[in-house]
Amino acid sequence: MVVFDKSEIRNALSIENIFDLLQEWGGDPMYTDFGLLSATICHNTPGEGSKKLYFYENSKLFYCYTGCDSSFDIFELTIKVFDIQHNKKMDLNDAVRYIAARMGIAGRLEDAPDADKLVDWDILSNYDRIQNIELNNNKQIILKEYDNDILSRFNYSLKLTPWLNEDITQEVIDYASIGYYLGGDQITIPHFDAEGRLVGLRGRTMCQDEGERYGKYRPLRINNITYNHPLGMNLYGLNWAKNQIAIMKKAIVFESEKSVLKYMSLFGIENNIAVACCGSNLSIHQVQLLIETGAKEIIVAFDKQYQALNTKESKQWSNKLIKLHNKYKNDCVLSFLWDKGTLLRYKSSPIDEGKDIFLQLFKERILL
Repeated sequence: MVVFDKSEIRNALSIENIFDLLQEWGGDPMYTDFGLLSATICHNTPGEGSKKLYFYENSKLFYCYTGCDSSFDIFELTIKVFDIQHNKKMDLNDAVRYIAARMGIAGRLEDAPDADKLVDWDILSNYDRIQNIELNNNKQIILKEYDNDILSRFNYSLKLTPWLNEDITQEVIDYASIGYYLGGDQITIPHFDAEGRLVGLRGRTMCQDEGERYGKYRPLRINNITYNHPLGMNLYGLNWAKNQIAIMKKAIVFESEKSVLKYMSLFGIENNIAVACCGSNLSIHQVQLLIETGAKEIIVAFDKQYQALNTKESKQWSNKLIKLHNKYKNDCVLSFLWDKGTLLRYKSSPIDEGKDIFLQLFKERILL
């Protein structure tokens, strides 16, 4: 039997993960000083109720200040949402297994704590229609495919000056079908799976105030359809990089889509081995995708999350990367791009400072 550590899973979820779940469930979340603010989907259907469901990032707990008038964690909210929105009954074990599988978090065999990590994909098959996930006969995850015709709604004649000014070439913008959605004042970023199927659409808002409230990146919503997908079940850019990854036996994992586009612009589309996990964590499913593609080494190139070395901030970030290494060290070789000085600005991607700086960081990457 596969078992999961509830506390470990809850602590592994980032605020971005919680935001994505609330967005999918119709909570219309926004970022706040304390965490997130959402509609009360804990006791209302989407579109009803007020924005009185608070998520506190420090405690990782929700508090509903209206109908529920109580606190609960993500697992209890999952139970409430599936009961209200889909008339599906879950117990706590179901909710824990569901969130673990949904985020690609591994469990272990109950009587073999040192056994290979396992993800309980079967739990997803009970809810595939709801969360845009299916399992084929080989237990492989198949994400819902959206109609490519939606891409024709976006403007591709505009020169996307903000991104062109950040060393992303027009050739790459066209290649990746990056467009502009006037209705939302957003740069549009199609997400494809490894086979090139359209599985999601994300928008990068150009409005600063909106970006601060709701997040810069979020799924596009057009005509009451939210073009979302579980980010932990896919890798942005793998459809373009998979052939070169198979040849080079290496894959570079950035946090954001924009970093992948920059890499292709600097090193050439034909030389691309870069993908994005769309966050600051790697799910076991994402690691498996890279291993199946042929990667022997996964090079983690996350944004710099410390302002100076030998600080509490840098030690916390170092510990997070060490945990990531320990999690997957039996599956593949993980190396890390780590700024030992002041090559990168705070919060910047390793590709942001140009080709020479990236190559230096790449050459000096750390193998644990």
